[in-house]
Amino acid sequence: MSEISLDDRVAAAAFRRLIEHLRLRRDVQNVDLMGEAGFCRNCLADWVSEASDGALDRDQAREAIYGMPFADWKARHQKSATPEQLARMEASLAINAKAREDARLDEALEESFPASDPPSMTEPGR
Repeated sequence: MSEISLDDRVAAAAFRRLIEHLRLRRDVQNVDLMGEAGFCRNCLADWVSEASDGALDRDQAREAIYGMPFADWKARHQKSATPEQLARMEASLAINAKAREDARLDEALEESFPASDPPSMTEPGR
């Protein structure tokens, strides 16, 4: 599988567009995003905070994502989650955890095997 790398300018523009889109779609609840996509606005804010190396705390990062303090957004737009929404979110979180574990195992396997095939595979009879 090839991975195409995005330069910082393109990645930043796409990220800003994602934030704009999430701000426009206030009707989409975080619990639904979590249930379907495995991340939500709060996750995105946490990633921003982590990537800032301490320049933005969690509340500042959330304000950057929501376009207002999180408490204000929550009071204006967040609805109570249904049991079904919560169940989908929990199932999605389990998928995230498994995917992270699988990625760690893949990394461990890649590190434990040489980059090329052993001579026995490339030189028959050896």
